[in-house]
Amino acid sequence: MIWDDLDARLDKVPGTVSAYVGRLGAGPTWTRHPDATHYAASTMKAAVLVALYRAAEAGTLDLDTPVPVRNEFDSAQPGAPRFSCARHYDNDDAVWERVGGDAPLRWLADRMIVRSSNLATNLVIGRVGLPGVAQAWALAGARHSVTGRGIEDFAAREAGITNLVTAADLAALLGALAAGVHAPGPLASPAGCAAMLDVLFAQEHREDLAAGLPEGTRIAHKNGWVRGVRHGAGVVFPDDAPPYAVVVCTTTDLADGGPTGEEIEDDACRLIANISTAVWQARREL
Repeated sequence: MIWDDLDARLDKVPGTVSAYVGRLGAGPTWTRHPDATHYAASTMKAAVLVALYRAAEAGTLDLDTPVPVRNEFDSAQPGAPRFSCARHYDNDDAVWERVGGDAPLRWLADRMIVRSSNLATNLVIGRVGLPGVAQAWALAGARHSVTGRGIEDFAAREAGITNLVTAADLAALLGALAAGVHAPGPLASPAGCAAMLDVLFAQEHREDLAAGLPEGTRIAHKNGWVRGVRHGAGVVFPDDAPPYAVVVCTTTDLADGGPTGEEIEDDACRLIANISTAVWQARREL
């Protein structure tokens, strides 16, 4: 069986590799350590996106109203000084070029996903609040994932406040988002879910899950990486089979591509791409 073969291969990988594969609206076909927690890296930005659109639908925010672009944020650690992001640690110059000016929240949300902008992420979190992100996880049915702080909030990190995800929780979040396009769901209206899915379809970092799919295959996804961590989470929409969720989270020395850079490729990227290819080949039997 393909799943037994994958498990045998992954048993030889140093560190922890978690996975979740299954059709939308059904139980998983294959899991591997689905509830193991990993440092979230940028995958937490998917939950921030949901929190933003939920706030817009509730009428507490207007996605098209410009907001100030400032590089200064409140720490999640009570009493800690405000913190800022480092430009060299980001992946998107476009947001930095607006520092001192303003930008619509909708545009910031797009940059947060498609280019994985850290500065945009912290600006959005500043508007929706960490409790709003926690609510997004909870409504999706996530059981172990936590978004406790913004990116580069080092005072909070040193105090033990962190961001965690699991493969099962990321599958729950993205699966609920995709399913919510066709029927009212827990995260947002069908129109809101469709708008968020379009943002995820436009993801420009395609070196892991997407790299394992035939060119042109539609995938709504978010990835994340820092040294020692590489994750890919998405929903794939084949033309010849029902859509399915595929999530791979790795905490491993194979993820040595570093914290920044364009289209980073390392052994962890290739591992995730290979798993994505194997799942694609089994798509009709999921």
